[in-house]
Amino acid sequence: MIMLEPHSFAHGRWIAPGANAKTIASPVTGAAIARAGGSDLDFGAMVSHAVQTGGPALRAMTFHQRAKMLKALAVYLDTRKEGLYAINPLTGATRRDGGIDIDGGIITMMVIASKGRREMPDGHVYIDGDIEQTSRKGTFLAQHIATPLQGVAVHINAFNFPVWGMLEKLAPTLLAGVPAIVKPATQTCFLTEACLRMMIESGLLPEGAIQLIVGGTGDLLDRLGAQDVVAFTGSADTALMLRSNPHIMRNSTRFTAEQDSLNASILGPDAAPGTPEFDLFIKQAASEMTVKAGQKCTAIRRMIVPQAQLDTVSEALTERLRKTTIGDPADDPRMGALVSAGQKADVLEKAAMIGIEAEQILDASAFDLPDGPGFVAPMLFRCNDPDAAQNIHAVEAFGPVSTLLPYRDTAHAAELANRGQGSLVASLITHDPQVAREVTLASAAWHGRLYISDRDSMAEGTGHGSPLPHLVHGGPGRAGGGEELGGVRGVLHYMQRTAIQGSPDVLTAITGQWVPGATEKPAPQHPFQRTFREIEIGETITTDPREVTLADIEHFAHFTGDTFYAHMDDDAAKANPFFPGRVAHGYLLLSFAAGLFVQPDPGPVLANTGLNSLSFQKPVSPGDKITVRLTAKRKTQRTDDYGEVAWNVTLYNQDADQVAQYELLTMVSYER
Repeated sequence: MIMLEPHSFAHGRWIAPGANAKTIASPVTGAAIARAGGSDLDFGAMVSHAVQTGGPALRAMTFHQRAKMLKALAVYLDTRKEGLYAINPLTGATRRDGGIDIDGGIITMMVIASKGRREMPDGHVYIDGDIEQTSRKGTFLAQHIATPLQGVAVHINAFNFPVWGMLEKLAPTLLAGVPAIVKPATQTCFLTEACLRMMIESGLLPEGAIQLIVGGTGDLLDRLGAQDVVAFTGSADTALMLRSNPHIMRNSTRFTAEQDSLNASILGPDAAPGTPEFDLFIKQAASEMTVKAGQKCTAIRRMIVPQAQLDTVSEALTERLRKTTIGDPADDPRMGALVSAGQKADVLEKAAMIGIEAEQILDASAFDLPDGPGFVAPMLFRCNDPDAAQNIHAVEAFGPVSTLLPYRDTAHAAELANRGQGSLVASLITHDPQVAREVTLASAAWHGRLYISDRDSMAEGTGHGSPLPHLVHGGPGRAGGGEELGGVRGVLHYMQRTAIQGSPDVLTAITGQWVPGATEKPAPQHPFQRTFREIEIGETITTDPREVTLADIEHFAHFTGDTFYAHMDDDAAKANPFFPGRVAHGYLLLSFAAGLFVQPDPGPVLANTGLNSLSFQKPVSPGDKITVRLTAKRKTQRTDDYGEVAWNVTLYNQDADQVAQYELLTMVSYER
């Protein structure tokens, strides 16, 4: 077999392993498969290259441009992923396991790119929340914004997901506009390097956006400052060592950790044998123990079941686990190998500690276990006294190891789950919504994610152990106290939230979004006759007034069927504290507003696609006259042919009192 030699990628060039490179052994055969690290990297030059070259290039792009770049990268990787699958077995993982890592990473990048296009502006400043009215007349306002940090993100990743672990951190980082230095675990770094090499070869990334360290980090952390970020995945001991770096603490360098996690799964008291929920629990438990040979930060380590079902669950789960085939990942067994002989030794040591407090009810004697340095069999334990146990709630064997724990009632089940002192995920299998509520209220504070499933949702459920890019991945306490992913939330970890204060014109200039009170520009022609590129932010028209008559109100009521008393019964309306008497329907006012500001001729406006933040401030009585002000608030490119224009629409009465306001969305062509 050809010896792999994963290279580092620093300040724009590939650097081969050095004379002191570490030899990586196959977890399947024990043979040498790669040489990695040992090269003399200039970490100062790497940081400078990221900060001085990569950062400015990324920040010059808008959020949407960066999102398009991420999507193109994901598509590029997807067309070349078989090259990654070809070397995936060298990590000890099956193709099925590799799908979670390789395809999972690509899909995560796709989702983050999509979130960037849909939920972030086509600009350089992210607006966080609404305008704060900090002055009586509205001449001095405040707005929270987020802008990219001007440093570098250092990603230190674990061995178990060499592709997903990189891409799930990288996608939000690059979308934020921050360059990254990626440091994978050495044991599986060859797969990370192969993926990163593809990204560099794509030509889609600006220079300095990504660098790669194969081997140790040297004095890298000593070179980080207040604008930098460290995102770590691994053991709690390593996380403590890294976050205790004096430079990290002195400079308040952002540090997020995703670490050890004694995740739990609870079988609801209603999920008796013969129910779909019982079968689902057994299936999920067996899967979470064997996928990636249990080397998942989200794997189930403690299975909490009703006392009355302990024997039945033990029998059903051991029977299912016995069917697990274990072998060379290239032969497509159910379970492959642990990543290394060292990892196997660690798992066996931790399992022995669990065995002090629990009875092992499934061991290697039940399996045809291959020879090889990384192979272990699923190990299932049963603890009859979980309240007295200590190790079971404190020791994680990072492999196919789990323990069954009996509970008395739902409060006790939640208490046992919480004894893990913080997890990435806990799951609950129940068909009783009240049980779901009780467990959530009792334990949500200790878990980053609660996965609740039953017969109604199981067909579409994503699974206990599947972090989704849409949802927060992280957990309190033992799990590290950090967060990753979560859609745009994950992007904001690499940005600085700043409160800006100033006049409406100042806030408009900074955010690129028109703020009420800012300068309005007279439209040279009706804005619905202007293309997306011609429309300017702040462009405004004010309509002629229209009187709202009693006949209008009654016609609208009978035509729509909305004969609510406030529109039809004067005495009843006057008895209502909100109305002076009969008033116009809010939706009648919206219809009249559209009739006042719409230009009916064909033009660049293609469609009205939405209405946001509608509010009615003052009732309109028969005889009142309404006027509409339409202002171009925000522009967002959507496709190659058209973009979205958001309009601020405000309705006034004859006394210039504001009676309603909303945001109108229209799709507008780039060309006439």
